[in-house]
Amino acid sequence: MLNLGFTIFTRFIPMAEKSSVFDMIGPIMIGPSSSHTAGVVRIARAAIRVLGTVPEEAIITFYNSFAQTYEGHGSDRAIVAGLLDFKTDDKRIKEAFDHAKERGLKYTFRSVGNASTMHPNTIKLNLKAGDRQVEVIGQSRGGGVIKIVEVDGFTANFSANLHTLIIDADDVKGSIAFIATVIAQDDCNIATMNVSRKGRNELARQFIEMDSGIKPITLEYLKQLSWVKHVIYIPNIDL
Repeated sequence: MLNLGFTIFTRFIPMAEKSSVFDMIGPIMIGPSSSHTAGVVRIARAAIRVLGTVPEEAIITFYNSFAQTYEGHGSDRAIVAGLLDFKTDDKRIKEAFDHAKERGLKYTFRSVGNASTMHPNTIKLNLKAGDRQVEVIGQSRGGGVIKIVEVDGFTANFSANLHTLIIDADDVKGSIAFIATVIAQDDCNIATMNVSRKGRNELARQFIEMDSGIKPITLEYLKQLSWVKHVIYIPNIDL
């Protein structure tokens, strides 16, 4: 039985979302639209960091408004460009299909036009590389701002504007508080934390956004904990 001497809690409650200058004027980007191009690129770039590499295969599902407009507004090229890790201002976005063919990336587009429970600009990515597979659902919220709402069925709700840790750990008493303390000892301030699990005492997944990057030695320490199963670190994807 793990006894870390901390009282367990379920999650940090993030403050209400605030607008920033970035939200208002948008990113430097290839057009035509920040929602349909820049936001889409950023969703894909966040997703491949969850996967850990550029995928070999991708099933791309556009929902609602995106399902109707993804071809005409260039979201199809933008998502493929993001999967190749092109930035929002990369001129190669317009030739993304050609670059994907050169890189051997196989992709399939799907569309669902009437998903009433989903944000109008939602994309689901099912990615595969070797024996690694992930499912990432993201929303493009305007001005290049995104939210990753789910990863592999776990509620995520991170923005990729900050440095993000994704930690799979046994659902044991004190584990959340212990990890928060380790991060604090590294002089990292936690901006948001969302903890998701599929059942009591099952694997818990923690999504932690931090104002600054975490040291490699701290990452290695977290990975060595016997009750931590997997750690993913995603630096701010616009760095």
